[in-house]
Amino acid sequence: MDVHTLSSRNQKIYEELAEQKKLLDKLKKKDPKFLKFLESYSKGENQEMYSDEDEDETNEDLMLIDDSTTKNHKVLTSSAINVLSKMVTEDHNESALISLLNAYRAACHLGPEETGPKIQDSETFCNIYTIMLSEADNIFRVLLKLPSPKCKKEALLELKNTPRWKKTKPMIKTYLRSTLFLLKQVTDSEILAFSINRLRASIVFFAAFPSLLTRLIQIIVPLWATGGGTLTATSALLIQDVVSVCGSDYFDTCFIKSYKAYIARCRTMETVDPKHIEFLRDSFISLCSLDVETTYNKAIVSIQQLANILRHAKQKGNKEAIKKIYSWQYAQCIDLWVLFIAGNVNECDVQSLLYMTIQLINGVAHMFSGPRYFPLRIRCIQWLNKLSSSCGIFIPVASLVLDMLEYKVSKEGGKSRKKSVNLASNLKLPKFWLKSQNFVEQCVYSAVELLVVHFFQWSYQISFPELATVPLIRLRKFHEKTTVESLKRVVKRLMDQVEQNVEFVLKKREDVAFSPKDHESVDLFLQFEKGIVAPFTQYYKSVIEKAASKMPLSPQESKIVKRKKTQDAVKGDNKNSDLEQNGSVAANGDVHSKKKRKVVKQEV
Repeated sequence: MDVHTLSSRNQKIYEELAEQKKLLDKLKKKDPKFLKFLESYSKGENQEMYSDEDEDETNEDLMLIDDSTTKNHKVLTSSAINVLSKMVTEDHNESALISLLNAYRAACHLGPEETGPKIQDSETFCNIYTIMLSEADNIFRVLLKLPSPKCKKEALLELKNTPRWKKTKPMIKTYLRSTLFLLKQVTDSEILAFSINRLRASIVFFAAFPSLLTRLIQIIVPLWATGGGTLTATSALLIQDVVSVCGSDYFDTCFIKSYKAYIARCRTMETVDPKHIEFLRDSFISLCSLDVETTYNKAIVSIQQLANILRHAKQKGNKEAIKKIYSWQYAQCIDLWVLFIAGNVNECDVQSLLYMTIQLINGVAHMFSGPRYFPLRIRCIQWLNKLSSSCGIFIPVASLVLDMLEYKVSKEGGKSRKKSVNLASNLKLPKFWLKSQNFVEQCVYSAVELLVVHFFQWSYQISFPELATVPLIRLRKFHEKTTVESLKRVVKRLMDQVEQNVEFVLKKREDVAFSPKDHESVDLFLQFEKGIVAPFTQYYKSVIEKAASKMPLSPQESKIVKRKKTQDAVKGDNKNSDLEQNGSVAANGDVHSKKKRKVVKQEV
């Protein structure tokens, strides 16, 4: 294309722009309000939204222009990167640092959005990646002369008006933006975990760039929820570092995004490793512990919403409303706040939240009283036991447990013992499972475990004999009615241990001289005996250990077990085949030796 055609096209574009400008000038004269709107729009939200991006691109373009190394070396090699790294770490050469940052940016944008210098091979890429993530934080701290690696954001913000900060700011921003872009592109969990771990060291620099910090949270939270192992652990630590280092202003953002990601992850509990869900839950509770008061207010709102769903289901009685309650999301929400209350009961006044949670759990347990919902009821009783032990308040759960013993299996289904029933991994059971004798056995064993935990919490209380009276009566009735010897033995042992503890408390009560109104003396009752391992304590430990040994394997663990079994089976087949081959060889050898003996005899 020649110069004349370009000039003619430029002339046409210029004329079109001039006409548009005249139209805008006329519009401004006719409507002054529209002019104010344009001015406020250009200086307001639009500028705030894109100012960081424009500034980033400008800074990086300037760095690329000033970068002589990448001009001379169009293709970066591993040796060149090592030389640049040595110049930066030993001599603090800023031009070499700019070259390294441009190389790192090119490495992070490797692919469809590749910019800047080209990288020779994968070895060079790994070298750039490792050097920058390992050394960048220390380099920036030396340039800024920060006092310590654990400095807070206030120390960094004080440097904002200094020449050191103005000179180093574009370099830090380039490094952070490139690393965030890398996190969005990489899928390897080890690379992601290493990158996130190194970003933790530089988390204080994000305080100077709020837009980058917001973007960091948006990237890290999904990795925390969907990753596994080291990736989830490092992501959880980074989220906590954001709140602890950058201030409580970002707690709401981290809380809301993490809470939504956790609940979304709980939708498909059947396909997710339960240990992964437990780790997400525990790490989220650790995040909540950084700001207990704010979490307390949010927990009240969440419990109120759960209570509204329960109230709506009771009033309407339709299937859709009821399904929301026995869903994994609903159950995991309750589980989350139960553990939060149990872990922070001494940090703040959680009485109102505690009683709201107890009422909600009782409502769920009484709403689903049928045998198909026994797994959900078991979870409700476990939550109440947890709140009772951590908060030191008595919650009557014995009646909820003993109702499970009154279920009778039909005669037709009593013979079907092969159906496997796992109460821990379900919230609602299919109907055909209820006809299994195995199901009844698991219900009895679960009831015994829950009662043992409940009785153990109050085994040293002065009112234990009164507490155990009604449960003992109902246990005796079940013991008389049941015909299964294995269940009789389990229930009989529980009754014997409870009765022994009742006698133990009654004997100690005969020796006291205070009245029931003396609350201090009542609280100190049997405090010395708690240090001695009582028979009921030993029984409690044996039951808990036995229950832990029966815990179901996660899907991943079951796959590993199946693989080992198949490998062992293959090895066994190989051994058997080897033995058969050896046996056949030995047999053939015996035949040949017999033939030789016959030949020798004939010759003789």
